[in-house]
Formats: sequence, structure tokens, C-alpha cells
Amino acid sequence: MQIFACPTCSRAVYFDNTRCRCGQSVVFDPDSQSMRIDGASCGNREQIACNWIAEEAGLCRSCNLTETVPDLGAEENIELWARTEAAKRWMLANLARWGWFTPRDPGDRPQFKLLSEQTAAGEADVVMGHANGLITINVTEASESMRAERQETLGELYRTMLGHMRHEMAHFLHLRLSANPQFLSEFRNLFGDEREDYGEALKRHYADPGVPGQTHITSYATAHAHEDWAETTAHLLHLVDLLDSVVATRLSLPEGPRPGYDTYREEDVEHIITLAVDTALAINHVNRAMDLTDLYPFVLTQTVREKLAFVHKWLHNPAAHTGT
Repeated sequence: MQIFACPTCSRAVYFDNTRCRCGQSVVFDPDSQSMRIDGASCGNREQIACNWIAEEAGLCRSCNLTETVPDLGAEENIELWARTEAAKRWMLANLARWGWFTPRDPGDRPQFKLLSEQTAAGEADVVMGHANGLITINVTEASESMRAERQETLGELYRTMLGHMRHEMAHFLHLRLSANPQFLSEFRNLFGDEREDYGEALKRHYADPGVPGQTHITSYATAHAHEDWAETTAHLLHLVDLLDSVVATRLSLPEGPRPGYDTYREEDVEHIITLAVDTALAINHVNRAMDLTDLYPFVLTQTVREKLAFVHKWLHNPAAHTGT
């Protein structure tokens, strides 16, 4: 993620800031990827600290995609909703760098149903997922303690709200791209046939979870071609944003990235992966000095790199592949 400049005093302003240290109120413009002082604020600014510029119906582009908010009769859900929307904004801002869901993209938009396991009436079951353009997110996992507990229970190396957002959005992006027969043909050659019975595949996976091995990035990716795509896509977004943030903070290894490098304009995905992984390994070493977990605890085999390259090919220039 970039670091922005206050239009009034030029001090550094970060992506989720609503105000500069100089006191100037700012709004984020996803089209110019900049902080502005001349736009109307999203109607959700006061309640959930949304700092995006207002568009349709007084809400920002991100908030307009939310069809359902969690039950606000349960007081803790306001903070969980705010954290969840913050992760959604981050994910959407990243994708906008490639042109997704911008004014230049006339394609379908996803809708989000943000639900909580805690309601005014008691506990409720919430299953995250995507179905025909509707993405359901469990805001309860915006609680760090809850998410950490489930990460340990499930034996996962990584579990975050931003990760959930990227994973579920990947399913929607697959839906958009599937309108292109070339995409489906190439996808099936590399990931498998997504027409396999999804429910039965998940039953087999939960009964006997697969091992990533040389062909998959995570255990869950082995469950079904759809999940392999979603996990791989989420990891590509992780790596591209990781390297973009490295550039923004002027961190660098001898081999790069160089100042001014634009990760989102880079067409050589192998270069992105190599720089991102090398930087992550260096930060892993620093984290261990503080007894912290590794920043990126995954091994990328050659087959996984080929899958990442395929995802990058289809995502980094949507206009070339979706007719937009």
C-alpha cells in the first residue's frame, strides 16, 4: 500500500487516516489513489471511520457494495463492522490499481453481506462464502482473539480479515473472468475442472485434508479447483501488496526494488514474486529477533509459481480479458 501526502502540509498520511497531523480532514479517492480535501465524506465516516470520498447515495464506492451490515443491536458489532469494512476498502483499493471496479470497468460488481455470530437475539451461525456475486463475510473474525483461536484450531499458517476478503473476492473475479472461454480452457488445464461437485469435494477435504505438496499453496487449495484459484489469487494479492508496501516505505534489498518501482505496472510476475519473497525472508529474520511469527510462512514451488503467473496474467489488465 502506498503512503499518501496531505494536500495541505505534505506530511505523510496513511491509507486509513481520516485526518492529517496538521489537523486537516482528508478523504481517499480510489480513482486518483490520493488523499483529497475537496470531496464529500462517506456517510459512514462517523460510525465506522470510513475515510473514502462519497459517491452514490452519500456513501463511498466500498460502502455501496455492502448489502447487509451486522446486527447493530449487539454493541460489539459496530467495531467488528468497522474493522471488516477497513479490510474491504484495502482490498478494493489494491484491485483498483489494476482497473477493477473503477469507472473504466463497466462489469458487474459484487455485493457483500456482513454478518456476525453475535446478534441481539443471541448467537447465530455464519458461513463465509461466495454465491453468484454475493460475498458473505463473518465479521466476528475481525476480533483478533477469535481469529487466532480458529487459526490454531484449523492449523493454518495465516488467517486475517484481509485474507478472507481477498479469498472471497477471488471467487467473484473467477465468475467475471469465466465469461471468456479462453480463460476457462487455460484455467482447467492448470487448476482442474471447476465443474466437479463442490459439496462432495469439501466433504472429502474436511474428512481427510489434503497436503499442499508441490502443486498447491495451502491444504485448502487441494479441496477443489475453485478453492485452488481463490487461495492462489489471495496469495498473489498478498505478494503484490507486500512488495508495493516495501517500495512505499523505502525498504530495499541490494537486488531491489528500486525507488519508484510500481508493482502494479510490473508485467514480469516472477520478478514480483522473487522480490516479495526475498524481502519477506529478510523480515522473517527480523521478526524472529522479537519472537514474532514469520511475515510470510509459505513455500512457493515451481507449480505454484506457474499458477500465480496465470492469475496475474488475467488480473493485472482486466480490460484486455473481460471486454471492459
